[in-house]
Amino acid sequence: MARYIGPVCRMCRREGEKLFLKGEKCSKSCCPMNNAKRAVAPGQHGTSRKKVSEYGLQLRAKQKAKRIYGVLEAQFRNYFKQADNLTGVTGENLLRLLELRLDNAVYRLGFGRSRTEARQVVRHGLLRVNGKNVNIPSYQVKVGDVIDVKDRAKTAQRFKNILEVTASRVSPDWVSADRDNLRGTITSLPTREQIDTQVHETLIVELYSK
Repeated sequence: MARYIGPVCRMCRREGEKLFLKGEKCSKSCCPMNNAKRAVAPGQHGTSRKKVSEYGLQLRAKQKAKRIYGVLEAQFRNYFKQADNLTGVTGENLLRLLELRLDNAVYRLGFGRSRTEARQVVRHGLLRVNGKNVNIPSYQVKVGDVIDVKDRAKTAQRFKNILEVTASRVSPDWVSADRDNLRGTITSLPTREQIDTQVHETLIVELYSK
């Protein structure tokens, strides 16, 4: 499967804000977004000011959501089609589908310092969902699903390092995390108020509805 392998901090610079794609580094002084000289859009024209069109705003909203959740264009478009076919508000449905990805649920439970690391944990086969091995990051979790780290991986130094960083992180209300036992449960479907992702989903809907 195709994936982005370029410099991650470049994405934050392009969006003009921290997307917290590198975990603990984003909170340290070494983050490029903390440097006024580097906190500009990448490229030779990054410092120039341009008037952004309506389409430009819609495109930036879509790109931002894709980068936060680590989804490429074709998959993101499929998520929008699914969201559009569901009852309710399309934009909220879209964010809910993205939040219910297994890699994002693992990140929300605190078993990964970033969504990228959570995706690695899933891909490396270190997790189970309802007692079954699942190594697909895009797997859609459901209410009542129990996610836990395999016994052989619980004592690994990797998870000790992860928990040191995520110990103070507050999980959203739609998940219940037992970090001592590296186990979590999906307690409900996430509502828009419970999703702290700073994305204007209405702009994304407007973009795809043209």
